[in-house]
Amino acid sequence: MNKIYTGVFPIAPTPFRDDGTIDGESQKRVLDCMIDQGVDGICILANYSEQFLLSDEERTELLDLCMDHVSSRVPIIATCSHFSTGIAAARAKEAAERGAAMIMMMPPYHGALLKAGPQGIMEHFTAVAEAVDVPIMVQDAPLSGVDLSIDLMVRMAMEISGVSYFKIETPQTADKLRALITAGGKAIAGPFDGEESITLMADLNAGATGTMPSALLPDRIKPVLAHHAAGDSTAAETQYTTILPLINFENRQCGLRACKAVMMEGGVITSEHVRHPLPPLPPETRAQLLELARPLDLVAMRWGR
Repeated sequence: MNKIYTGVFPIAPTPFRDDGTIDGESQKRVLDCMIDQGVDGICILANYSEQFLLSDEERTELLDLCMDHVSSRVPIIATCSHFSTGIAAARAKEAAERGAAMIMMMPPYHGALLKAGPQGIMEHFTAVAEAVDVPIMVQDAPLSGVDLSIDLMVRMAMEISGVSYFKIETPQTADKLRALITAGGKAIAGPFDGEESITLMADLNAGATGTMPSALLPDRIKPVLAHHAAGDSTAAETQYTTILPLINFENRQCGLRACKAVMMEGGVITSEHVRHPLPPLPPETRAQLLELARPLDLVAMRWGR
């Protein structure tokens, strides 16, 4: 746990064939394409991996495939969220034993009414921390409907061994990151943002040291962090301004389907199928997405051609 992870850790999409079955060969190409873009790590089995549409058997299949194929080329963060503390702990233990460098989890929730309170959240993450010897990233996102206060997150970092990374993707992310870093001090080893890096510049200025976007354009996001870390805010802003229209379109119009469309166009995957009840990307929206992407010369849009 002594290594500090920073930088760009994109979420790997899960490629399906047109019939909805997992396409293992395309999954390997996805991972290779991401690594070829110089990513600092890869997150698997996340919401943007369509984890909520995978069976338990498919999760294990994908975990094994990704860990074997990446083979320590970059660190892997495995998402292990579940409302059941026992299942979350078992998932985390399996991922850590297979070589995952970190576990990411949302607070326990199931729908609008089943949500753990502060003590239940503490107990949930404590049980998972006791099951693994790798760091844990707490995902603070509106999807859970759980309000993770600064006080609670600092308490988690201070009292639960291994809980030291926080992915913040709530409204006013920069303010929350700044408050978390100020209150938590050295206990906050990795303040990250997410949500397709749509507020990246503000978040870096607030102290974020990492970002977890989709796998759409990590090659164009990585220089933003490099320039910012070097103290060249002008170059960082210039680079970010160039890619922001595409990031905004992905975030507001496409969601996880954007990455699949670009990777399909670039020959990385053989199908951009998403599992029902997610609808396919409307043709008009897809055309606008690619129109925004083409001038940026994205690696994902030419990697397999």
